[in-house]
Amino acid sequence: MTNRIRKAAAATAGACALSLAVSVPASAESAAQEDGKASVSVFHGVPGLTVDVFANGNELLPDFKPGTLTEPQPLDPGTYDIKIFPDGEGPDGTPAIQKSVDVPAGANATLAAHLDAQGTPTLTAFVNDTSEVPAGQARLTVRHVAAAPAVDVRAGGKPIVRDLTNPHEKSLEVPEGTVNADVVLAGTDTVAIGPADLDLAEGTSTVVYAWGSAKDKNLALKTQTIGGMNSAPNGVDAGESGAMASDNESATAWLGWSAAGAVAVAGLLAARRMRARGD
Repeated sequence: MTNRIRKAAAATAGACALSLAVSVPASAESAAQEDGKASVSVFHGVPGLTVDVFANGNELLPDFKPGTLTEPQPLDPGTYDIKIFPDGEGPDGTPAIQKSVDVPAGANATLAAHLDAQGTPTLTAFVNDTSEVPAGQARLTVRHVAAAPAVDVRAGGKPIVRDLTNPHEKSLEVPEGTVNADVVLAGTDTVAIGPADLDLAEGTSTVVYAWGSAKDKNLALKTQTIGGMNSAPNGVDAGESGAMASDNESATAWLGWSAAGAVAVAGLLAARRMRARGD
């Protein structure tokens, strides 16, 4: 980890309450009624900051590396005390981030640990839109979580999203097929990321994260695909790829984050640890 990022993470350390007061899509509500759980993924988009994640005093995710997107896991609603340490420095050291996380039933969400526009580690919660997609269509979302200025997103060389800033997202519905997309500095033809081809299957939602640091020249893309828009969604880590999209601010109706942070959510991580142990 660089000293700059270590100091920035330490500067944002401290306990704070997080309330995920979301407006849950209808399909997610149906799933919640069946099992009473949320569905949560975590994306680690802070370059150079490998961490160990603890919840309620237990190590739940060691060696969590930048660029990693966890698979979605069912999460029991409740409150979790999350402490995040630089790799190998917990649990007796001083956490880089400490948060109390209140997770409601029925949410389909991704928590993104990333850099803000100034390069300070932070965390943003996104609600994944799992509403029905029309026949022959796919949903495409781009999330700006990079230490970079405003950007435009282009498909086939033509802007489809303009002036997207960190930490916002924009979405649109597009015909199924392959999209060639890149990210340019807003109002210019200066390519910041890409180009890259993205295959958009009918009835799926593809989310693309633009992450990293423009100053450090490590900007990159990460994709997340959520399927089954007519039923309970299943998010999967689709690896590195690219493409983007238009406004869906209503999908981020929970915004209860009150301070800069980094990565979190214990129940998700506990499920991963239990599976690794073979429980």
